[in-house]
Amino acid sequence: MIDPHLAGRLDFQHRLPGAPPLPPGRNLLGLFEERDAVLLVPPQIDPRRPTPLMTLFHGGGGSATKILPMMERHALERGFLLLAPQSLFPTWDIVIAGNGPDRERLDRALTEVACRFMLDPSRMAFAGHSDGGSYTLSLGLTNGHIVTHMIVSSAGFMSVQAQAGAPRIFLSHGVNDEQIPIDRSARVHAAQLREAGYDLTYVEHDGPHAWREDMAEQAAAFFCA
Repeated sequence: MIDPHLAGRLDFQHRLPGAPPLPPGRNLLGLFEERDAVLLVPPQIDPRRPTPLMTLFHGGGGSATKILPMMERHALERGFLLLAPQSLFPTWDIVIAGNGPDRERLDRALTEVACRFMLDPSRMAFAGHSDGGSYTLSLGLTNGHIVTHMIVSSAGFMSVQAQAGAPRIFLSHGVNDEQIPIDRSARVHAAQLREAGYDLTYVEHDGPHAWREDMAEQAAAFFCA
């Protein structure tokens, strides 16, 4: 039997917070000397009340700073926590060689957030663009016992060795994406997800390989509905 960690299974468990909350705005979690995770805290958050959390994964060669604008305005307006972890290397471990240090770092970041804020178990999203979208597809389906919503933008692949739960999925891709053509990615993924019985919202748009504000708006509404 495969080690569940090698398959991407997280150890995260919900808990009651015992550490002080972080202040409003962008906060480094202080977990790692290099490429630390960033948590955006909207000013209206009450750390003692259940709060939705979206974890947002950057694309290849990206960073928390580059990907946060995809959902930052929506988090501030709608009042959900936004966590942006960063891959140890230029992209996520699963893209390079398989689940490893990034899965471990993600586990630590999620636990740190849960120690400072009361999280809503019914609103836990994984989201990402490009390589971050592939990471979302792969880890989200593997950890559906934790993840309730998945927001996937322009993903290239999904690698799932063990499924859990039944997260709802918002999948978007541009028909003019020359970097990751839609015919060998999103259309294949959509068919596979529907066949597997997932609750899927699938949207094609006329854009290239880039996240779009209108798709982010729809995705945020999907998460907060």
